[in-house]
Amino acid sequence: MLGLPLARRPFVVLAAKQKLRSTLKQKSLYDYPNYYDLLFASDWRSEFHFLRRCFAAHARRRVQRVFEPACGTGRLLIKLADAGYRVSGNDLNARTVDFCNARLVRRGHKPSATVGDMSDFRLPRPVDAAFNLINSFRHLASEDAASAHLRCVAGALAPGGLYVLGLHLTPRGRPTCDFERWAARRGNLAATIEMRSLEVDRRRRQEHVRMTLDVYRPTGSMRLVEQLAFRTYTAAQFARLLAGEATLEAVETYDFGYRRPVTVDHESEDIVFVLRKRG
Repeated sequence: MLGLPLARRPFVVLAAKQKLRSTLKQKSLYDYPNYYDLLFASDWRSEFHFLRRCFAAHARRRVQRVFEPACGTGRLLIKLADAGYRVSGNDLNARTVDFCNARLVRRGHKPSATVGDMSDFRLPRPVDAAFNLINSFRHLASEDAASAHLRCVAGALAPGGLYVLGLHLTPRGRPTCDFERWAARRGNLAATIEMRSLEVDRRRRQEHVRMTLDVYRPTGSMRLVEQLAFRTYTAAQFARLLAGEATLEAVETYDFGYRRPVTVDHESEDIVFVLRKRG
């Protein structure tokens, strides 16, 4: 499914159930950056330390400038900025970009996120590394958009720089995970999210996923239901896509546990590709 590292996400027992005040079927989770950040920022430590290990082990240059396409709320950009990196990012959703920039400014950093398309951008100067860890790449609905994205990233990287890309591959056999659920709490705000794979259309290369978000506040609660379509990739399909961008080479692969390298085969699902710009 989405390939989110469920096993490492904390589950929080919520207070007694409340009657849901509203069900929102037309809104998107991305329009609620505070809820998005609550649910997706809880596991930043393992991702942060993994990125730094990748920078040290696989880049052929010192990593100082980093860029995140589809950066969302900047859950990792803020941690990297605090660690001394010069960060930037882009995202299509203006609300998440505003949220990201506001938190950067609060911590004394430049507001360096911009509204932009991850498959159509140019940076003012090259960066040493880029990353996209939680499957946002699969929002790109066509092969042309995915190729354009890799081309943009390659153009943004300095020679020897890295692109750390995490995505869920479609295995040849039956997928091992078609449902994920986790919860998080911050102060008086708590939320749970469920993601269920409804259908995988291998011919059209689409996976349809229903996301159900429940938010609990002292004043009441809210449910948001959203259906998403993700482009699918088998290991062979992604290899062909990557071969089309000759300036990027795969130098290592990991699973979503981030602990040790793995070998990609036809049954692989959650994979992080460490790509390096030649030169």
